Order: sequence, then C-alpha cells, then structure tokens
Amino acid sequence: MSLSPVEGVALAEIESGGGDAGTPREKRFVGRSPGQLAWLRLRRDRTAVVSGALLVLFVLVALAAPLIEALYGIGPRDQFQNKLDGFGMPLGYVGGVSGDHFFGLEPGLGRDIFIRLVHGLRTSLFIAFAAAVITTVIGIVLGALAGYLGGWLDAVVNWITDLTLAMPFLIIALALTPTLTLRFYGERDAVPPAFGVGVLIAVFAIFGWTSTARLVRGQVIALREREFVEAARASGAGLGHMLFRQLLPNIWAPILVAFSLAVPQFITSEAALSFIGVGLTEETPSFGRMIYQSLDYLQTDPAFVFFPGITIFALVFAFNLFGDALRDALDPKSSR
Repeated sequence: MSLSPVEGVALAEIESGGGDAGTPREKRFVGRSPGQLAWLRLRRDRTAVVSGALLVLFVLVALAAPLIEALYGIGPRDQFQNKLDGFGMPLGYVGGVSGDHFFGLEPGLGRDIFIRLVHGLRTSLFIAFAAAVITTVIGIVLGALAGYLGGWLDAVVNWITDLTLAMPFLIIALALTPTLTLRFYGERDAVPPAFGVGVLIAVFAIFGWTSTARLVRGQVIALREREFVEAARASGAGLGHMLFRQLLPNIWAPILVAFSLAVPQFITSEAALSFIGVGLTEETPSFGRMIYQSLDYLQTDPAFVFFPGITIFALVFAFNLFGDALRDALDPKSSR
C-alpha cells in the first residue's frame, strides 16, 4: 500500500556499519518530513528572514498598542491645537516632528500621527487576519465537501462561487455598509468603532472565500482517488476522518500560502474602503482614512501623507515577499 505524501520522508536514515564497541559511530542523517524541509528552505532564504522579521515587528507593535500609548503618553484622539499655527499647520519642521511627536501632527486637528499609525496598524491587522481566518475556514469546508462528495453538492458550490465572483465587490460594499449602519443606528446616532470593523470583516468574508474554495476543491479532486484514500475508505472511515485526517493534511501547504497572500489583500482592501469613507468611522485610526485626509496637504505638509503611506507600503510589501518565499519553500520542486 502506497504512503500518503505527508508520510514520505526526504532522506533515508543511514547508520554506520559494524566495528569495535569503542569505535565512534558515524554521524547519522535522520529522515525529515516535508514540513521540516520547508522550514529549512525558509530559514535559508534571506528574503523570507528579513520580511518575516519585519512582519513580526509589525505584529508586536500592533499587539502592544495600549502599552505604547501608555509609554508615549498620548492617545490617538488627543489634539494639540496649541502646536498649530493660525492656518492649522503644525509648528516646526517636517510637520511638527519632535521628541514629543515622533511623526509630527495632523494639520487641522493636531492629533499625533505616530500613535494613530500604531492604532491604525492594529486595526488593519486585526481586520485582515480575522477576515483571512474566516474566509479560509469557509473555503476549506465548502471546497473539501464539494471536491470529495461531488454530485449535486459540487454543482451548488460551484454555482454559488460563480455567483459571488460575478458580484461587483466595490459596489456591494458601498451599498451594504451604509444600509447596515442605518438598519441598526439612526442618522444622528454615534456608530461604535467595533460596528464598522465588524461590517468590514463580514463584507470580506462574503467575497473572499471563493479562491480558497476553488483551490481546496481542485486539490481534493486530485487526491480522492489515490491509494491511501481508497484504503481508508475501504476500512470504513467516515466523512470527517477522510476530510480532516486523510485529505486536508496533504494540502495544507497551498492553503497556508493562500492565507499568507490573502492577508495583504485584505489590508489594501480595508485601506481602499476607508479611503472612500466606507466602513470605519472617523474615530477609528486607519491608514486609508489618514491618506485621504492628507491629500489636501500634499504640498504644504508632505510628511502627513509620507508616514502612513510608507507604513502601509512596507506592511503589504513584507507580506507579499514572505508569501512568495513561503510558496517557494513549500514547493518540493523549487530550486531555492
């Protein structure tokens, strides 16, 4: 009976031959799993190491946002009108950069840009990771069931996938977000920031699961006729065992790559929707909202657009580089 891809090993265990008892045994090469080999490739890839370290830094800053705010002594909604001139522009050089305000102040309101970037990073990563987890789970469940069972279920899932892909994402988001807001809150009611975050995650979940579902469906179809699957089916294994013990462990690599590449897509989508005023409220720090507010000050205060722009660029670029490196590391045919 042939083994599944997960059960294969990369190197055969080689032990030294006979000899005297006092003779030291030669160094042995222990077999490594595909996951261990992928980890070795990833560690040897300088691009993966640098981008991964940058991502760890971003995640740590986002998680430590309350602590950074306490140490910094400034909140994201604090205003410093006394540090603005008569035209509402920050006093000093480079938009008011100083030891008290690392990235300067916002023109007009006088809010600290650094602490708003820290909280904006937290908001973007939370929305992106939550949406990526939800869409990945939905895609795995629907794709695995459709690929393994086939028949009418496969046809229904494919029909729903095609219907979802045919819907214009931006138009639906523009129409759905204010509709839900008015459904639960009046025109004069204050909308909690958590509501806008939840709406964005829900919108991403509605449209983002299709690519993962199609990926999982194709992989399951390619594996469901393999010998190890036939053997498990003949032994009386149930549906849950077939999906989660036989099939999904053998396709975790493409799912992981898809997840790593979905996160930066959700980050840019959240920034784009916030840029056009959809989803997040004014009180919620956001990269897209900050970039939109900075457009009126491109010539008079370029630092206002530079800091949020370079931050979101570095974040998305690091995610994309790490996703590409992860794909190369998980590909056994890769030359890297």
